[in-house]
Amino acid sequence: MRITRRYLAAAGALALAATSLPGHAESADEAAVRKALDNLGKAMVAADKAALEAVVSDQLSFGHTSGRVETKAEFVGNILDKKPIFKSITASDTTVSVVGNNAIARHTAAVDLVAGGKEISIKVGVMTVWVKDGGSWKLLAHQSFKPT
Repeated sequence: MRITRRYLAAAGALALAATSLPGHAESADEAAVRKALDNLGKAMVAADKAALEAVVSDQLSFGHTSGRVETKAEFVGNILDKKPIFKSITASDTTVSVVGNNAIARHTAAVDLVAGGKEISIKVGVMTVWVKDGGSWKLLAHQSFKPT
């Protein structure tokens, strides 16, 4: 049998589709990243410094839809200073891919917050990069974007 690029592309697409099927068993690391993502949202809503510190890497790069990028100190500081005040964060359509000690998670976030004294509800797309550090998953990079 001759293996062509078309055959390899089709095989790759089938393999990717198979991992996306409902029957795909989630690995322990994938479940742990989902839990870390949930813990991050809860810590942001609670403005809980200890919880934020526990789930965020020291090398954090946190990108907002506006293009602003924050370090760990800026990210945690702004949440603790209530800039903005997160009322709720709900993630949906979450996918997680683990490669070694790294993971990429993508989801849609529905966020209710108060910024500049105004209540705001937004829906954004989010891509996060996680790194396994000392047995726990920590947020290394975050980029939100306006869905198309």
